[in-house]
Amino acid sequence: MKDIMHALQGEKYLWKLPSVATDDAVFQIASSYNLSIPIVQTLLSRGYTTQEALQSYLFSSLEKDVASAVLMKDAQKSVDRILQAIANKEKILIFGDYDVDGITSSSLMMICLKPLGADVNFYLPHRVRDGYGISTKIVQRAAENNYKLIITVDNGITAFEPAQKARELGVDLIITDHHRPHDHVPDAYAIVNPNQADCEYPFKVLAGVGVTFKVLSLLYEQKGLTLPAKAYELLLLGTIADVVPLTGENRYWVRHGLRYINSYESLSFKVLKQNGKVTKERISATDIGFNIAPQINALGRLEDPRQGVKFLIGTDVQEVKHVGTVLFELNQARKEIERSIFADVDVQIKSKSIDLDTENIIMAASDQWPPGVIGLVASRFVGAYGKPTILFHKTKDGLLKGSCRSVPGFNMFEALTENADLLLQFGGHPMAAGLSLLAENMPRLKEQLEARIARLLTPADLKLKITLDAELKMSDLTKKFITDMEHLEPFGNENAVPSFYLKDVVVVQKPQLLKDAHVKCLVFADGVIKPVIFFNRPELYEMLLAYENKSISIAVTVNENHWNGKSSIELMGIDIAFTERDV
Repeated sequence: MKDIMHALQGEKYLWKLPSVATDDAVFQIASSYNLSIPIVQTLLSRGYTTQEALQSYLFSSLEKDVASAVLMKDAQKSVDRILQAIANKEKILIFGDYDVDGITSSSLMMICLKPLGADVNFYLPHRVRDGYGISTKIVQRAAENNYKLIITVDNGITAFEPAQKARELGVDLIITDHHRPHDHVPDAYAIVNPNQADCEYPFKVLAGVGVTFKVLSLLYEQKGLTLPAKAYELLLLGTIADVVPLTGENRYWVRHGLRYINSYESLSFKVLKQNGKVTKERISATDIGFNIAPQINALGRLEDPRQGVKFLIGTDVQEVKHVGTVLFELNQARKEIERSIFADVDVQIKSKSIDLDTENIIMAASDQWPPGVIGLVASRFVGAYGKPTILFHKTKDGLLKGSCRSVPGFNMFEALTENADLLLQFGGHPMAAGLSLLAENMPRLKEQLEARIARLLTPADLKLKITLDAELKMSDLTKKFITDMEHLEPFGNENAVPSFYLKDVVVVQKPQLLKDAHVKCLVFADGVIKPVIFFNRPELYEMLLAYENKSISIAVTVNENHWNGKSSIELMGIDIAFTERDV
């Protein structure tokens, strides 16, 4: 096989075409593992080229992928303090967060500590009234109510003043978090966060619920007990929802959690499946990411976010079903709000108020945008335009509370750190962060970020791109191909659903425009005809109409559709290209 090193300009994306070693290497791996050729090409494209790398990726194991929690700094110290609190019947307060990671982390603490006899309660901040993270006010109230131990989950790594207040009031504060620390950390009793520079834990990209899980697994291990089965469902949901890389230990636990939920259905998960109209026999990480997790995100928008925990771990059928109904309605409302915010900002882009010919950061603010959804909309703009995006909720007192989403090559956490003097608060990761600042500082922040991105990235870096994993032939689309693709799951961050290069197929029959938004067409090659659907690409209709009975290339993903008890192989179109536009 000849190496393919070039790119191809599609209608929306620049395609990076697959480059694979030799036919011999492909056939040898395909034979050894009994895998379809395009699946082997995908593995090689993604860097799994040695037997050791292939074995490690294809076959997860506890021994190989999961390190002992003892290696995590302060994990043992935290376990000892929790056991002391249980033995002395001290009151313990779990302080969580209103997103899925924080809610599942809080739920995990409750279901694991309660059976041990802990006098434990939890507090989730209200997104608007309380804002993100533990505050001195909460510490003060906890001390007044005789809590001796506070444990944060999925937050706390920047809680400098609350930690100091806890010291003053004689309350021990254990921080469990996964967000990047600043150049110093709070003066807490213990801090469990693998991202600390002096933490020896080898896997650094756990979700907040993953860090919580490590502490609790160490606690249960040392008591000679088995974790409640529900713990694996909560770990699964929080890990997928927080979009951490599905590699290494995360990959192992997500696979483990999927096996659990596909054999046992909890009350809350059953409600979420019904709401999301998920009827498949085998639930995948993609199903959770697209149909289940967005509903749980709505939990953070409940008037009382405590209901979120009660929903996830509750045993009262009527109460869980009631919250499930509220969730469904909230999630439907969220979709409408997202569409409205997207339209607001897109108008600014189309009218050149935000001029993407000269600007590389999409930044906008409004007092009409709820803070709970702007991060989701920011992600959509990154996908639509390939530019880092920061959207702000403007408060009544002139503050801007924002969510950032970035692109590969532009570390948003480092960019905010460089401009910390303009911010009141910030935290997060290279690709996603939260921040707050005075409205008057927004133009200066925009200017500084634009200067940084111009310094670090080229125009080509900011071009919308897709990387295609392997070349696909229509004759490859068999039941075995679908079965083989399951070996690559779970799909998510840093382990995306494979994208394939379908070269020189003929468009047969007229394409269809569905709901003025989606385009469906039939393509033919190798004696096989398959339908392809392009979601939210109405502009392709006229192009495909002009190319009826002509040859084009298509970038696609492949999945199995289940409908009325039957399954069929579906092609989901990403983009089209005309080979004469090779670049």
